[in-house]
Amino acid sequence: MRYYSIIFFSLFTFHVSLAQKKPLDHTVYDSWQSIGERMISNDGKWVVYTINVQEGDNELVIQSATADARYKKLFPRGYNAVISEDSRFAIFKIKPSYKDIREARIKKKKPDEMPKDSLAVVELGKDSVYKVYKVKNFKIPEKGFGWVAYHLEKKPEPEKPKQPAADGNKKIIDSLKRTIDSLLVIVNLPPAKMGKKTKIGEGKDDNEEMVTDSYDSYDPLLNSYELDAEGDDPATPAGPEGTDLVLRNLLTGEEKVFPVVSEYYFDKYGKKLLLETTRSAKDSLSQVSVVLVDLGNMQKKTIITGGNDLKNYSFSEDGSQLAFVAERNAKPKDLQKFYKLWYYKDGMDTASMIADKNSVGMKIGMTVSEFGATSFSKSGKRLFFGTAPIQAPRDTTLVEFENAKLDIWHYKDDYLQTVQLSRLQRDLQENFLAVYDINEHTIKQLGSKELPTVYQTNEGDGETFVGVTDFGKRIESQWKGTTLKDIYAINVADGSKKLVTKDLHGIITPQYVSPTGKYIMWYDRKAKNYFVYDNKGIRNITSKIKVPLWNEEYDSPDYPPPYGVMGWEKDDAAIYIYDRFDIWKIGMGGAGSLTNLTMGNGRKSKRRYRYQVTDPEKRFFVSDENVLLRSFNESTKSGGLADIRMDQTFFKDYTLSEINYSFGQLTSKRYRTFLYTKENFKESPDLYLCDPLPTYDISDPTKIQSIRANEIKLSSINPQQKNYNWGTAELFKWKAYNGKATEGIVYKPEDFDPKKKYPLICYFYETLSDGLYTYHPPSPTPSRLNISFFVSRGYVVLVPDIHYGTGHPARDAYNHIVSGARALVKKGFIDSTRMGLQGQSWGGIQVAQVITMTKLFKAAWAGAPVANMTSAYGGIRWESGVNRQFQYEKTQSRIGATLWEKPNLYIENSPLFHLPKVTTPLVIMANDADGAVPWYQGIELFTAMRRLNKKVWMLTYNGEAHNLVERRNRKDIQLRQQQFFDWLLKGDIPAKWITEGVPAVKKGKEWGLDY
Repeated sequence: MRYYSIIFFSLFTFHVSLAQKKPLDHTVYDSWQSIGERMISNDGKWVVYTINVQEGDNELVIQSATADARYKKLFPRGYNAVISEDSRFAIFKIKPSYKDIREARIKKKKPDEMPKDSLAVVELGKDSVYKVYKVKNFKIPEKGFGWVAYHLEKKPEPEKPKQPAADGNKKIIDSLKRTIDSLLVIVNLPPAKMGKKTKIGEGKDDNEEMVTDSYDSYDPLLNSYELDAEGDDPATPAGPEGTDLVLRNLLTGEEKVFPVVSEYYFDKYGKKLLLETTRSAKDSLSQVSVVLVDLGNMQKKTIITGGNDLKNYSFSEDGSQLAFVAERNAKPKDLQKFYKLWYYKDGMDTASMIADKNSVGMKIGMTVSEFGATSFSKSGKRLFFGTAPIQAPRDTTLVEFENAKLDIWHYKDDYLQTVQLSRLQRDLQENFLAVYDINEHTIKQLGSKELPTVYQTNEGDGETFVGVTDFGKRIESQWKGTTLKDIYAINVADGSKKLVTKDLHGIITPQYVSPTGKYIMWYDRKAKNYFVYDNKGIRNITSKIKVPLWNEEYDSPDYPPPYGVMGWEKDDAAIYIYDRFDIWKIGMGGAGSLTNLTMGNGRKSKRRYRYQVTDPEKRFFVSDENVLLRSFNESTKSGGLADIRMDQTFFKDYTLSEINYSFGQLTSKRYRTFLYTKENFKESPDLYLCDPLPTYDISDPTKIQSIRANEIKLSSINPQQKNYNWGTAELFKWKAYNGKATEGIVYKPEDFDPKKKYPLICYFYETLSDGLYTYHPPSPTPSRLNISFFVSRGYVVLVPDIHYGTGHPARDAYNHIVSGARALVKKGFIDSTRMGLQGQSWGGIQVAQVITMTKLFKAAWAGAPVANMTSAYGGIRWESGVNRQFQYEKTQSRIGATLWEKPNLYIENSPLFHLPKVTTPLVIMANDADGAVPWYQGIELFTAMRRLNKKVWMLTYNGEAHNLVERRNRKDIQLRQQQFFDWLLKGDIPAKWITEGVPAVKKGKEWGLDY
């Protein structure tokens, strides 16, 4: 009997050992999956999505939108997909294999020799695939169907006979030489982008650079008919020769090839195809030209020939009009080049020049900007374009090596020299909105240097536009972080401006302006209310709302921002505004009616309701429609969906908000059918389809079904996770040292045993508990703690929320972090002698602060910390060039005073001044190209601790940013972070970089990761 007992015990032990899940290691990262692109067809019957891996080859999936997925096809390396408007075709690109690209990079292949993408066309529901190799990009009409155009790569050049080796004495000396202006080490500006502005972005290659202006005022203008489109040969050398463009009829399979094409665009509804062609090396008489192809009869019409640079094409809504800018006359040595605005309309023989620097209505000293996009109003009656000051030609009499190189900082400059250098490219391309009236043939200048931002209304056809400016008020952004704004009403007909309000400390965006332009609304942060101007006067429209419309939890020393705007009702009848939980409808007529659209359910149940966009082109709401809302339960941290009728005859918050999940991006072509990802800490964000959203009987809302009954799971990513010890996430609540209740997240290993003692790592950054149901894939992170990795390997992780007052952020951090750690120790499963800290940026400075205030922690890791607020206060954020003063006075650092007003607070909150108290070993990450926290802050912290004989290490990733960008560096820091915490919190043998370091003479040869 004893013999059988032994056999049984042995077999049981063997079975348990086999079933034991293994901990995550650093080899799992590359293959871990996520959902990338996702889309649903207009008819709701087809779904296309990609399953991406962190490094390697992805997969594109096409499947029918049904529970049994009767049709499902997988395409290795597919990406950049679109579904045609008629829901019949999926078009996408296919990348070369990761292996091939890697090998080509190792061999340092030239761009033309690198592996190229392919194009694939799939008729949905069919098995056949049409594939074309070496495709640069493709496009389909935005709203039309039946066509795809794809641009082929350059054909390989025939091999040339090898030339004899050059004389060794003619080698280039000092090929790496470069001139460095002051500050240019940090701000390396790229050359001005001269590419074409792409209006239709469907099917754009991810690697293709699309040049657009980042300004609010960027649309172009026109003038009067003068010149025809016939021109001489280009005066300047031709650019790269175009390549073949293929137009494919998706319905018939017929194709037509157009040679030497450099740019191409469909009009919105797919009635026309625009081609820009270059000169051909095989035809000495060929010229640059712009050709329009009528897709109805395939007839071609050349509308302009000749020119040096043509760009910024745009069609009118119906496709009958076309505009672009062109420079056609400059010679190679000309020091100035002038662009002109060109216009074409159906029925014209050729395009005509309608605006240049000499046109009536063009301001003196201004010209048509090459960087200003062109666009038509919805009706096609107006054409918008950009103008810019004429730049003086470069003085060629000056000898460059005889002139000084310097930056002159002046106290009256709008921006510091560092900011000016950072935004130099933007400033060189700055242009101002002008409008050309198609019928009247007149130009009106709407924007200017003094009024750079212009918001259009009524899709460009409004009578009144809105101008916003901070001109003359920019200096104080150095210490305030924002500027005061003046708002103007612009009469589009005559270009006149009327001041609406002055010195606004608040918010106005295009969404705040009513669709027709009848009302201009803004939020005043001082007054904590919304105001409206209606061409008669200004009135407060929210004074009767008794709950805060501003951020109730805002804890920075400035006026709080608002929760924002949902949108406008049709005909500008009402505006919908958010408070913390609910949505308010405010009538614009008369006294202004006031309605809580969500009936107060949000505040009662602690749920936030926010509108979920299902139609990106939606401009306003109508009273008898249903809209979809997202919900978020602040108490449980669960996400959900709600369905509401705008006339309040129905409101339903579905049970999704009770099932402990977080919801990702929602995608929909039809309101009641949509895609979304659903996740929690245990479950990857898989893709789901809701089809359709349950219907209801308004007379009896209790008949509503649960939305879960119609939920279809489409993907099942990361099946390998079941083989690993994962973890759990739970909300943890305790009382901080300031006496207030607070909360955070506790992550525990999947095989957690409450009778054991676990090492603890505290990770923090302000408030993170709303992410309770966020999935954390094992991934080499840019800087934060790799939570799932450490939990899998037997750590407990605490993520405490930190709430701040003004003036004492170090104390506030201590009150929450230390109180949370000690509260968790009282639960009995944390080893209080094995606790560590990890934080990045603002979290990094708090790590450095806390270890000066307690000996509780045995290991600490601070990424990009500020050591000394007194020196950082006047420093520069090199990425943007802005001064750091505003951070300390008004935002995250929360000091709330200048260095001269309260120097004691700057010293109190700077770990540098308290380092003699530190007993905790610390690793600092401070990168030499950090654009947010100056690198020297890490150096100050390191050299001080080294002087004090404290245990300290600093990792500086060369050329890296505030958060690591390069994957190789991300992988490296994960290894080192594990080695550091395992050494101090688990008793493992320390790696060589910890015990010996890595001398500079061994840099690139040894990494110190071995033991």
